[in-house]
Amino acid sequence: MTAFIRYESDLMEAQAIVDETVLAGDGWMKVLEPGQVLRIVDLEGNQAADTLFFDADNPEDHYSAVATIAGQGNIYLTTGSVLRAESGKPLAKIVADTCGRHDTVGGSCSAQSNTVRYAHEKLQMHNCRDTFMLQLAKHGGDYGKRDLAPNVNFFMNVPVTPDGGLTFADGVSAPGCYVEMEAIARTTVLISNCPQLNNPCNAYNPTPIRVLIWNP
Repeated sequence: MTAFIRYESDLMEAQAIVDETVLAGDGWMKVLEPGQVLRIVDLEGNQAADTLFFDADNPEDHYSAVATIAGQGNIYLTTGSVLRAESGKPLAKIVADTCGRHDTVGGSCSAQSNTVRYAHEKLQMHNCRDTFMLQLAKHGGDYGKRDLAPNVNFFMNVPVTPDGGLTFADGVSAPGCYVEMEAIARTTVLISNCPQLNNPCNAYNPTPIRVLIWNP
């Protein structure tokens, strides 16, 4: 467990070079240049933004939960956390965070996990893995199924129990909470705005997120 570290940004929305809304169930994928800052905003509260990162110049070197957790000695992300690739290379750093804690171990929903967690008839429901794959297919031939590593769940609350289990608990986010990351290297960011309808964390109501980018 870590104390929440909330730190507000001084960036002005009017100066952002990208300002987009991503509906629940939709995806988003862009390359950040070094020094650019990405903000993800939880518009209505307790919405999970499942996110992956890749070294844009070496797509096989994707975000590593293990390297990130080991590097900071903590399973949760907040202001000051450095997101690392499999090689250990720093990709981005969280520079502002008004939520205070983000999950690194819960993973993304998939057709298979929906049947295990909920019911077999949930197999056909849209899920984050499908969104990730659709975005990767649109991006071109550099990415495939093997590039889907364990992801970050921004705004999601997944406490670890004393015996090492995971619990998907009520969220700690609220409407308008955001997290900002500054790119350290050229970094491809892939987001699935989770469409999950079976989890009470979001009151069974997936909602939009907002993404903004600033130049250095």
